[in-house]
Amino acid sequence: MSEHSANPSTTAATGRARAVKAVIPAAGLATRFLPATKAVPKELLPVIDRPVLQYIVEEAAQAGIGDVLLITGRGKTSMVDHFDRRPDLEARLEAKGDADRLAAVKRPSELAEIYTCRQPEQLGLGHAVGYAESHVGDQPFAVLLGDEFVKPSEPLLPAMLELQARTGGVVLAFFEVDPAETKRYGIASVAQAEAELTDIGEVVKVTGMVEKPQPQDAPSNLAVLGRYVLPGRIFDAIRRTEPGSGGEIQLTDAMELLRSEGVPVHAIVYRGTRYDTGMPLGYLQTVVQIAAEREDLGTEFRAWLTEFVNNGDETVTAAVLNGVRDAAGGSGT
Repeated sequence: MSEHSANPSTTAATGRARAVKAVIPAAGLATRFLPATKAVPKELLPVIDRPVLQYIVEEAAQAGIGDVLLITGRGKTSMVDHFDRRPDLEARLEAKGDADRLAAVKRPSELAEIYTCRQPEQLGLGHAVGYAESHVGDQPFAVLLGDEFVKPSEPLLPAMLELQARTGGVVLAFFEVDPAETKRYGIASVAQAEAELTDIGEVVKVTGMVEKPQPQDAPSNLAVLGRYVLPGRIFDAIRRTEPGSGGEIQLTDAMELLRSEGVPVHAIVYRGTRYDTGMPLGYLQTVVQIAAEREDLGTEFRAWLTEFVNNGDETVTAAVLNGVRDAAGGSGT
């Protein structure tokens, strides 16, 4: 039995359908993590004792989503295995009286109903999302990229679901970056949102998006975070989208097509803690930050880390200690 809420399918304010399904594109080759990802999907790399993918599914479940579709590729069936039951392991733990580990082993199978679809070729995010049409139909749905997640105590997805249910359009999430870093991200141009939407959070109206602009050309410092809530009509837009950057079918292009046709596009500016595991440095930062915050590990780990870096290069010491302090204070990656 998954732990999603019983009936989150409508919103009283508009009567529109509320998204209750999520899609996680996870078919990529993860070349930045080779050779580790030759046999182990990047999405299953552990953040201490839970894989990245479990944090993401937990984020969806916390928002009331109980139906998750994984867009997978060759060699990634172990992602599905992680969310399956292991009666033999459960029986062994139960016999030993290890209740805590037994609960931890059972938890992935209790989060949501997990479905899969195979993407035979990786031809862009839009191409991957297009494979979800037969599962999602014409209803709104969430897309959660498989290499970033947010702190559970600072949720993002519930507000995005509410915003999409009210507007019926495309909903994105942004976070602020240093202006010098805009060339690493998709950057948005925005305008003030309608007054009736401001109770949801820091909402902006999206007027356009630019992929990795130089700082002097960036329309803002608002970067796209890997969370989307999309209307079902995105699938038709994907079919009408020509290959773009890198010769791939880009979800950004399909969303821009909808915007040009009058579909409203809004975003929530997220100021909570974001963990980015898409590159080795971000992955390591995530592990350190979460370890530093864990009740069962944090005190001892921070003491060891302080001692370790104090015996090393002073520049490295300062950088690592600042990272730990940021983690304790709730700063994102």
